[in-house]
Amino acid sequence: MKKLQMVDLKSQYEKIKEEVNASIQEVLETNTYINGPLVHQFQADLEKYLGVKHVIPCANGTDALQIAMMGLDLKHGDEVITADFTFAATVEVIALLQLTPVLVDVDMNNMNISLDGIRKAITSKTKAIVPVHLFGRAANMDAIMEIAKEHNLYVIEDNAQAIGADYKSKDGSKKKVGTIGHVGATSFFPSKNLGCYGDGGAIFTNDDALAHTLRGIVNHGMYERYHHDVVGVNSRLDSMQAGVLKAKLPRLDEYNKARQDAARKYNMAFANNSNIVTPEFDINRDDHVFHQYVMRITNGKRDALLAHLQSKDIPCAIYYPIPLHSQKAYSDARYKEEDFPITNQLCKEVIALPMHTELDEKQIKFITDSVDMLSNWTCAASTFGHI
Repeated sequence: MKKLQMVDLKSQYEKIKEEVNASIQEVLETNTYINGPLVHQFQADLEKYLGVKHVIPCANGTDALQIAMMGLDLKHGDEVITADFTFAATVEVIALLQLTPVLVDVDMNNMNISLDGIRKAITSKTKAIVPVHLFGRAANMDAIMEIAKEHNLYVIEDNAQAIGADYKSKDGSKKKVGTIGHVGATSFFPSKNLGCYGDGGAIFTNDDALAHTLRGIVNHGMYERYHHDVVGVNSRLDSMQAGVLKAKLPRLDEYNKARQDAARKYNMAFANNSNIVTPEFDINRDDHVFHQYVMRITNGKRDALLAHLQSKDIPCAIYYPIPLHSQKAYSDARYKEEDFPITNQLCKEVIALPMHTELDEKQIKFITDSVDMLSNWTCAASTFGHI
């Protein structure tokens, strides 16, 4: 059995190495390191894949969120609502821009932002909602866009974990997540479903005027060289990373299907275990692309399971161990523990198992059998011949 890894980028690279290596060699030989042809080609390819008018590449996913908010011209003290149960980058950029983060609880079933939480948090100072498509699952964008329209709010999609996922609207239309709100942001960190071999990110929008603004912000506020029309930043996707992403993008749907297949096998293995709550999903809808496979351990043995798996050299992680409202950097007298019952519970129960495109049946069986071995748990046999 191959060594288990949380993400196996080396095995994935072996299948695309000729194309990736050729792209990197092209950059070296042409000296087009920044804003070269590969960046423009990848940008166009991603616009076509997502069905969005504008993709603005940038240096990383955190920058993408920050630049998206800068482009909307939000002001000091404006309130921005986002989920308490997510990675800190989402709230970090709100605070960096001297906006006011407003953290709300999440839904127990899908772990995405609570619709009731959004509604209760809206005040006269609220200007935007930032839904996070957590772990690869699409948030309820129909409801979020309806709330935003009712209150004249921007919607900024944090799509760092769900690129390639579909959202089927109640009117029957289907769109890629990240392209539904006023603006979306994603990360190309190496472990992402579409990841480069360094840092990278992008912003998506169908708004022509906003896209023009964003293109200036990513390049020091310049639309014409040495003419700085707006306050900007230095945030560009380099050509080598664009070459890697250009090689991977045509395979993104295949990569996401492989993740979904691994998730289905995990779910089947744990189906009869009353102490495990697995992530529900419909493989035919493609609304969950499993950036992470996160399940809940409901008998209080999550930490024991973590230690048990680590002792068997099985990579695993807790996403996320501490709620954002409890983090020192983001603590606020406005927040009360009774406002975050779901987030607080999830932080005690969740555990993530290895999830990537290269997981094979032997590895999955070893992982699921090892989970089964933990004291007195009963679990369905991990046999996949009929899957």
